[in-house]
Amino acid sequence: MEINDLAFYDRLTRLPNRRLILVRLEQAIAANFKNKKYGALLLVDLDQFKTLNDTRGHELGDLLLQQVAKRLPSCVREGDTVARIGGDEFMVMLVDLSENAVEATTQAELVGKKILATFEQSFQLNESEHRAAASIGVTLFGGAQIEVKCEPFKRAERAMYQAKEAGRNTLRFYDAQMQAVVTVHAALEADLRMAVQQGQFHLYYQAHVHGEQITGVEALVRWLHPQRGMVSPAEFIPLAEESGLILPLGNWVLETACTQLALWSEDLELAHLTVAVNVSARQFYQPDFVEQLLAVIERTGANPKRLKLELTESILVSDVEGIIAKMTALKLRGVSFSLDDFGTGYSSLSYLKRLPLDQLKIDKGFVRDILVDANDAAIAKMVIALAESLGLTVIAEGVETEGQRDFLASLGCHAYQGYLFSRPLPVEEIEIYAKRK
Repeated sequence: MEINDLAFYDRLTRLPNRRLILVRLEQAIAANFKNKKYGALLLVDLDQFKTLNDTRGHELGDLLLQQVAKRLPSCVREGDTVARIGGDEFMVMLVDLSENAVEATTQAELVGKKILATFEQSFQLNESEHRAAASIGVTLFGGAQIEVKCEPFKRAERAMYQAKEAGRNTLRFYDAQMQAVVTVHAALEADLRMAVQQGQFHLYYQAHVHGEQITGVEALVRWLHPQRGMVSPAEFIPLAEESGLILPLGNWVLETACTQLALWSEDLELAHLTVAVNVSARQFYQPDFVEQLLAVIERTGANPKRLKLELTESILVSDVEGIIAKMTALKLRGVSFSLDDFGTGYSSLSYLKRLPLDQLKIDKGFVRDILVDANDAAIAKMVIALAESLGLTVIAEGVETEGQRDFLASLGCHAYQGYLFSRPLPVEEIEIYAKRK
């Protein structure tokens, strides 16, 4: 019995392992060929699991895997299989779905959504709560089609990667065209690695305006590909995060922005400008991030009081105490902090009041329809009131019309960023713009 357990069950979670689910998949494919019914595979991959392991240790990582293993079976029926196939990946096999492919797809999607919903409740990892999410790839198998048992596995994996690319915490179905997408994805990652090595990136700057006065800029990275031209950040930043290239890229951005900040300090018309730099959660989680940044400041001669780090709410997914300690250490050296995309992620008021922040940033998603959507207007009003009560400044991004600006001003927000004032500009053009202001 013990030998059987070692061969077919995962030691950590006691779930079936890859070998056993492959055996059951082969049996299900054969059965489905006879009864013409569909089955489905759902590959569940935990988002940012490596970050948890790297920042808080494998013991807590294992604890999270065990708790996920307890939750997943509640999402399926008796006769279905939940397995851990390795690392942070779980596989769910659904059997005896509809004979109709559309109906079977709907049934599989329902299970996928139930799985995503189970992650909405935080996990208790010893003394602390942890918020986790998952990306799910889904594929059907069976019907009237006989197939090799490994093929559904491969399709589910491709679909899972598509879910990752779609922003994570979501599910995607396998599509026949996906192989082409995967090929393009792999080529883009290879190009991105080359771009980091060859220095194909440039910093653009978008103005921060208070009233009519430019008070600072946000540094925004741009990739000028030698063949494709300018590549959208929406395309390469998620890939940089996924591949780990965000670390060398983020270091380059900080170094370049601080160098520019030091140069502007010698120009009387530009010396008052602050520079805001986006720092990814993965970069901020690095154990020596504080030391790295202080070394950059020392090396470039930048004034830390003119440097603002923009963090997103996703940074609060793990190790809040460690985040607070790093922020406090940098605040003592003069660096300020803005919470970007506020209202779209993980933050709660209990965390917010403990973070040594200086500013809240109203997400452009709320600003876009602020004049026509009462909910967006209410959220903007709440953020402004919350910032005031906490003694924080507030800035709205994505301001494109005078109507949006005037409405925000009526709510008490007088700092803006957006195309109404300036698009992101190369350094030479932002300097001209700032001197005109």
